[in-house]
Amino acid sequence: MTDDTFYGSDFGALSAFDPEIAGVLTSELDRIRGGLQLIASENISSPEVLTALGSTLSNKYAEGYPGRRYYGGCSEVDKAENLAIERAKSLLGAEHANVQAHSGASANQAVYGAFLQPGEKILAMSLPHGGHLTHGTKVSFSGKWFDAVHYGVHPETEDVDYDEMERLAKEHRPKVICSGGSAIPRLLDFERIRAICDEVGAIMWVDAAHFIGLVAGKAIPSPVPLADVVTFTTHKVLRGPRSGALVCKEEHAKALDKAIFPMMQGGPQMHTIAAKAVNFKECATPEYQQYAADVIANSKVLADELRGRGIRPTTGGTDTHLSLLDLQGVGVTGVDAEARCDAAGITLNKNAIPNDPQKPSVASGIRVGTPCVTTQGMGTDEMVKIAELIHTAVTTGDADPEHAVSREVRAQVRELVTTFPAYPR
Repeated sequence: MTDDTFYGSDFGALSAFDPEIAGVLTSELDRIRGGLQLIASENISSPEVLTALGSTLSNKYAEGYPGRRYYGGCSEVDKAENLAIERAKSLLGAEHANVQAHSGASANQAVYGAFLQPGEKILAMSLPHGGHLTHGTKVSFSGKWFDAVHYGVHPETEDVDYDEMERLAKEHRPKVICSGGSAIPRLLDFERIRAICDEVGAIMWVDAAHFIGLVAGKAIPSPVPLADVVTFTTHKVLRGPRSGALVCKEEHAKALDKAIFPMMQGGPQMHTIAAKAVNFKECATPEYQQYAADVIANSKVLADELRGRGIRPTTGGTDTHLSLLDLQGVGVTGVDAEARCDAAGITLNKNAIPNDPQKPSVASGIRVGTPCVTTQGMGTDEMVKIAELIHTAVTTGDADPEHAVSREVRAQVRELVTTFPAYPR
């Protein structure tokens, strides 16, 4: 490894002082470079983003907002946050942006803080059908403190059941209706959702964590003009630092800002906010728009190729960066498929499918995404090969890395990622 491997930090000094942690950093880089990264919620941030993350802005305590801090010495970090705010607004066509959320869950928590009192109703997507923990699941604060009602997918199309959403909205009159989730491969009908919200007087909240990068890249329709608030993470297709943010209508700006700080968080992570500013600038380029289009093209081909090999995509395919795949047709559980792929150098995750007969820790499906491999420069030809490798690992492989099939697939994976390396030197 070279001293500039980790971009913006003195790796040589770290290696000398703390070889154990330095070893973790190098081995993680080797892991990324040595396998196929197909987790739909992950990406490979640029060296420029990593440089901002490893900067001296990490040292600054800056409770409050630019020009209204509770500490002195914030003149420089104010510049970084103002740039991140203005770039987020410009990128997404938003009236207001808050870039302080530590994560997508933190941004989601702010929505509850701004619009709901404990015990009040929210309508959101069911977790087993593709929603998210923070959308009212009982083990989450959102389900413990608020009255969550859940809609799901249509039993025939496996896509969001908007008729059920409307029926439940009329029946329960929730204060907030949330759309979006972690395993929804199709585009959302934002106009229909807006109409349902208007009919019952609900706040329209879109959790765009998974697909906001496709919106930023102008590859899919945007919820921002219609929604009251849009929350998102910055580390998925968007390809920024691991963090969160939100945009909203100006009329909700004050309530949401107060819900982030001082209600939910203390001091913001200024190095991360600077990294978000860098990322938003990256996403405003024609190159990123092409990237977003390529992510979807790759995702469609990968889903189609897997279907042709007997691994069925739910909803029949995908419009986005991810596919949810039903393994029942090949007689393998999600947990076994994940382990077999891992042994073969393919990183993906087990995932429940709608009406899954298996418990979540076992699952009948896997979720695959194309953000990372597209960042590495792979295209549709490579997706055909990746589908072949996944099918082989899942159907004839083993969780033992020394199994003959595992070794053979892993060798082909290494050949592919050597041609399209992550973080080329």
